[in-house]
Amino acid sequence: VARLVWRNVAPGTRRLARSRPRKRGNQETDALLPVLYSFRRCPYAMRARMAIAVSAQSCELREIVLRNKPAPMLEASPKGTVPVLVLPEGRVIDQSLDIMLWALAKRDPQAWLKPEEGSLDDALALIEQCELMFKPSLDRYKYPDRYSGADAVQSREQCLAWLRELDQRLMRFREQTAEPSLFGRRPCLADAALMPFVRQFAQVDRAWFDRQSWAELPRWLDAWLASELFEAVMAKHPVWDASQAAIVFPGA
Repeated sequence: VARLVWRNVAPGTRRLARSRPRKRGNQETDALLPVLYSFRRCPYAMRARMAIAVSAQSCELREIVLRNKPAPMLEASPKGTVPVLVLPEGRVIDQSLDIMLWALAKRDPQAWLKPEEGSLDDALALIEQCELMFKPSLDRYKYPDRYSGADAVQSREQCLAWLRELDQRLMRFREQTAEPSLFGRRPCLADAALMPFVRQFAQVDRAWFDRQSWAELPRWLDAWLASELFEAVMAKHPVWDASQAAIVFPGA
């Protein structure tokens, strides 16, 4: 597993000078925890927070607003997208999947890195499919005005074709469990990594989504949305301000 994890982590990492103690008002706090820059509604940030929470890797959560990105985040990751994880030794991980793999390599109590059916490579391949085949169409469906010549209905149909493949994957395991997952009877990395994007698609027009002839996909999505894990990672936090006390995530 370690070979698979760190092969994927390396491209998404940077290194800063060792963190200095951070001042909070008149208090000075050693930078012992990783710092996670996040935006609550971003699907990439959601999946990173889920892996950090399920692995119980404490970090300092810094909620940002995308229109006013904090300078320390941009210093750590000039590309300016979330999530960004800054480790105490100065290493920066600024790709969501790499953050998931980092957290789960440290502790994986639900065996997300060990799919019941297939392999971790298979799960990673499905996640890559989402990024290459589904996400571009999702963006053009949700935000057609941002893309020249985008056709929202056509993009929706392209998304639908890929989601039906997920639906069929879930149906394969329906006879084994009432709550099938993408690689067997229990969730793995792929379920957590893909769910935020399926959620984003469904939210564009949930009534239309529910009218489609699904076998399992809405039940799978709704089970995740109703989970204690998702509720915990979607808790609202104030926008980060260096003068405020640190928010430790996940909370007690």
